[in-house]
Amino acid sequence: MFTKDQVINALKKVIHPEKGTDIVSLGMVSEISFNDSGISLTITPDKSNDPFISSIKSTIVRTLKEALGPDVVITNIDIRPKEIVGKHDTKPDDPLHGIRNIIAISSGKGGVGKTTVAVNLAIALARKKYRVGLLDADVFGPSVPIMFDAEKYRPEVKRVNDTDIIVPLTKYGVKVLSTGFFVDPAEAVVWRGPMASSFLKQLMVQGEWGELDFLLVDLPPGTSDIHLTLVQETAVTGAIIVSTPQEVALADAVKGIAMFRSEKINVPVLGLIENMSWFTPTELPNNKYFIFGKEGGRKLAEKADVPLLGQIPLIQSICESSDKGEPVALGNSPAGEAFMTIADVVIEKVNLRNRDLRPTIKVGLNK
Repeated sequence: MFTKDQVINALKKVIHPEKGTDIVSLGMVSEISFNDSGISLTITPDKSNDPFISSIKSTIVRTLKEALGPDVVITNIDIRPKEIVGKHDTKPDDPLHGIRNIIAISSGKGGVGKTTVAVNLAIALARKKYRVGLLDADVFGPSVPIMFDAEKYRPEVKRVNDTDIIVPLTKYGVKVLSTGFFVDPAEAVVWRGPMASSFLKQLMVQGEWGELDFLLVDLPPGTSDIHLTLVQETAVTGAIIVSTPQEVALADAVKGIAMFRSEKINVPVLGLIENMSWFTPTELPNNKYFIFGKEGGRKLAEKADVPLLGQIPLIQSICESSDKGEPVALGNSPAGEAFMTIADVVIEKVNLRNRDLRPTIKVGLNK
């Protein structure tokens, strides 16, 4: 039987190719465990998209066999990204105190694929081992249940300390709550603003979210009472704006950026995601057709001084997979990898926001 010290001493010979330092000194070895089958390790890189991880894993296996003997078995090498620390003014009695970062996903107008982006981004973050929740705040047109193949799901409601607690759906590694879980999909949702805001507040504060690294909030298109309710009821870490390259969509996206940046709301805009950037036919995967205009999102990002977080092509498989309840971020297709790449950029921007800007606070507005 091997000791932990023997394993650590062996791992000190594994050098990170880019940093020139061993992975133990870099703090990348976060867990070592033993069982009847062999040795399990958890490696924590600085970046979830570290390009050297595959070669490091191979080097770990080779080095341990050289140091401990050829018969040693490495049962698992788990890659876990470093913990993201949020900044909140929440207290232990706040129902959302276990959520490190709350990200608003917004668009200036409908039809730009905001919910598709929100769902796939949530799944991509979960695939990177983060604890993720998704709150469908688009109360008038909830489509998240379709994308999770959960139109018939009805949440359990538990009574805890004289309060009703709503249990989210957990699927694809994401905790999900949506208005669509409580209404018949064939019926129109006709609510006045205060009713919609009240229901959103209920989903937020009475949802059994637990400990999360990210809670993504899929907002309705435009600017509305729902947006104001969100920033009044919770501390929003930052906002992501979704648009297409089309001029009319970009014009509305400008309004969304201005709303979050307004003096009263003052929520940092983490960046812009350009959806439907170009059309690529399945039979011609190397061709790009700029149906809605070219580089409109990039130009707007530069003009508004916000990062362009990524560009998502218009691909038939994205639509089809969403309709089937199997979002593309679950797989390794080019579209799925695009969302995984955007997730890495979002992680980076959230870390920078939490490092450089003031702690998140709730917004005080006159009702």
